[in-house]
Amino acid sequence: MNLASQFARTRSLLQNDQVLMAVVAALVGVLVAYAAIAFRLSIGGVQWLSYGIYAEKLIGRVTELPVWQVVLVPAAGGLVVGLFLQFIMPGGRPMGVAHVIEAMALRNGHMRLRDGLAAAFVSVVSLGAGASTGREGPMVHLGATIAGAATRRLGLSPHLGRTLLGCGIAASVAASFNAPIAGVFFALEVVVGHYALSAFAPVVIASVAGTVICRAHLGEQPAFLLPQFGVNSLWEFPAFMLLGAVCAVVAMIFMWSIFYAERVVKSLKVPDWLKPAAGGLAIGAIAVEFPQILGVGYEATDAALNELLPLWLLLLLIVLKTAATAISIGCRFGGGVFSPSLFIGAMTGGAFGLMAAGVFPHLAASHGAYAIVGMSAVAAAVLGAPISTILIVFELTGDYQITVAVMAATSIATMIVQQVQGRSFFHWQLENWGLNLRGGRARHLLQTLTVQDVLAEDFDKISERTPIAEIKSMFSRLPHGTFVVVDDADKLVGTISFADLKQIAFDPSLDSLINARDVAHSHAPAPLLGDTLEEVLAVMDVSGEEHLAVIADTADRSILGIVHHGDVLRAYNRALLEAQAEEHDDKRN
Repeated sequence: MNLASQFARTRSLLQNDQVLMAVVAALVGVLVAYAAIAFRLSIGGVQWLSYGIYAEKLIGRVTELPVWQVVLVPAAGGLVVGLFLQFIMPGGRPMGVAHVIEAMALRNGHMRLRDGLAAAFVSVVSLGAGASTGREGPMVHLGATIAGAATRRLGLSPHLGRTLLGCGIAASVAASFNAPIAGVFFALEVVVGHYALSAFAPVVIASVAGTVICRAHLGEQPAFLLPQFGVNSLWEFPAFMLLGAVCAVVAMIFMWSIFYAERVVKSLKVPDWLKPAAGGLAIGAIAVEFPQILGVGYEATDAALNELLPLWLLLLLIVLKTAATAISIGCRFGGGVFSPSLFIGAMTGGAFGLMAAGVFPHLAASHGAYAIVGMSAVAAAVLGAPISTILIVFELTGDYQITVAVMAATSIATMIVQQVQGRSFFHWQLENWGLNLRGGRARHLLQTLTVQDVLAEDFDKISERTPIAEIKSMFSRLPHGTFVVVDDADKLVGTISFADLKQIAFDPSLDSLINARDVAHSHAPAPLLGDTLEEVLAVMDVSGEEHLAVIADTADRSILGIVHHGDVLRAYNRALLEAQAEEHDDKRN
């Protein structure tokens, strides 16, 4: 092979999208890992200023502090958060995984680094001051915004940009839990939404790069230190499945509590900037007696997993952590729900295990095993991510037998939650913001395409005074078989199709008695230019109309054009084919 040919092959390889994505994914993984390290160190710094301790093991230190400090520190942190959200943060609310899902589904993965840094600051202050939330959600958001910044800087196509967003998310989760496999599947399962090879390989590379950097700086120790648990008998598996059902109920109560708290806080006649401080007072009051609820709660979770908590405390902490997290998120503290769901799941599983051991002492395994299973089941049900949470537990424990029990309980919990409420916490959160993404990619496409994309400006218009005889003679020349009827001011009156004339088509005696206004359909709502195709199809389905006149606004009713049912379906089909081509890498960017 000559030198020129080798050079040409090398240049072609360097210009290949997959090679480019592999290199960029590794760089993004490294950047996100360092961002995760800085994020964790910053939380520790704020915690040191607040409580005088840098380590995550906060419980012992808080019990030594005066009551006024325990109560006022979360309130002071809430005041800082409230003022920052009011005057600096775009939208006035913390950001997390739901915003990443929205960006992936509706904005081609477009996210601003400035928003990520602002959200990270809110979460650092919140968690450092003791807000009862998780650090993984904000870290996922920050990782996604770093990937978004890289996409804009490199001028990548929307398809590659969405893949790179998955890389940032995978590196975030891998860095948070020292769990690279779980990071990959969380990104693909929760946000990207598919497992196409074109996305899988770069996401794996980013997750591995992030893990290597974090292990180099923070060590290889996983998030939780667990003893080796086993399953005593196959007869325990019905108990694990029952635990899955219990965890489903706990997960739903947890989610309902958060959204109920948001509604209550929103209705309060208190300035928005003061609400986090008020929530901080409530959290501090709980923490005076039960400091386990402060922050991410890993110390208490670890204690439950290692069988160090009595039954009464396990049960009480389920209630208190649910309340504290609901107050924190409802009052707009920064942070996510992953760590709290792990906490609540561990307490639920531990309590269930103790009760199971009391009933069947010779069959039940140690209640620490049930705590592990419960931790996974609640988290999976809340996040809607069973594969990711199962893999996290497997990477944390390395125990195959426990992982099988985790799979049984997690699948039951996830199935029940999906059947009862039909959505994960993040999709429920998006619906509360007016964004329904539960219909999958197909529904997303119908929501992103608008009337403007299919508007036909060439249409047949007649006056409302036009006699029926004249309309009959013109129908044979209509390409779509529909007239738009207007009044003397050229405003919409309705539409006439051939079906509207079937009862009078063969009765000449009515030709001089009836005009266009008498037979025009006016009951179908006329869509506006910005309406989505999902809304248009719903109107067509209810009204039975296949052609709808489009107006400027409901007051004016000036006609801009017409929308045909066939054009709507063709636009949707074209967008769906393009989306499928991206997923299977058939489309070359």
